[in-house]
Amino acid sequence: MTAQATPSMLNKVPAVTLAFWIIKIAATTVGETGGDALSMTLDLGYLVSTFIFLGIFVVLLAGQIAAKRFRLFLYWAVIVATTTTGTTISDYLDRTAGLGYPRASSLLFAGVLVSLALWRLTTGSVSVNRITTRRAEFFYWITILISNTLGTALGDFTADSMSAGFEGGALIFGAALVAIAYLYFFTRVDRTFLFWSAFVLTRPLGAVSGDILTKPLHQGGLALDRITSSLAIAGVMIVCILLTEQRSERQASQGGSGDPVH
Repeated sequence: MTAQATPSMLNKVPAVTLAFWIIKIAATTVGETGGDALSMTLDLGYLVSTFIFLGIFVVLLAGQIAAKRFRLFLYWAVIVATTTTGTTISDYLDRTAGLGYPRASSLLFAGVLVSLALWRLTTGSVSVNRITTRRAEFFYWITILISNTLGTALGDFTADSMSAGFEGGALIFGAALVAIAYLYFFTRVDRTFLFWSAFVLTRPLGAVSGDILTKPLHQGGLALDRITSSLAIAGVMIVCILLTEQRSERQASQGGSGDPVH
């Protein structure tokens, strides 16, 4: 069945703008600090923490799918749920299950490719600008969950296995995102490919940024409290989301063309 043959709904994803990427990086950072807060600071372990975050993700995703229209805070709450869940899943695979960073990263990368391939085969498109069918929405969120888990593994692989450290990892992933931005503005490289590349790479950037804030001084971090850091970053996210929402409402009141959010 193609996407055209599936009952459509209102678009429920935001426009991919600079604000989107700023909030995404903040969401990935709070995902790292929040995931570690539960599994390490509260000492619940990776498996128990994964089940807790996975339960939160399922509840929020159900609300997102059931929603009749786009809700900005709900959307980003689901994103944060994928980052916290991805953090503990990745840590469980890397450490508890003993796969190690290279094998876990390879496995998760294959998972992203499989999800995108199934999405394309069942809907005819992997567009991220307009998600207007339940089937596309399902694949959208599954791909995001796997990609955020992959990003965590990549961040740990770069910082630990490649001995780049947290700051080195931040520079590597930051440079990679600058390269993607260059390709976006100055070449004709496929936009969907660039989106998912950036989406994956913002996750390890957020992961190493979170590690810089909370890891012990002898490991290259600032040794800040994980719970306090998570709350502070979440506060920054909320401010950014509110500013984005106000701008969208202002554009709508001024009669801007098209959908100001999507």
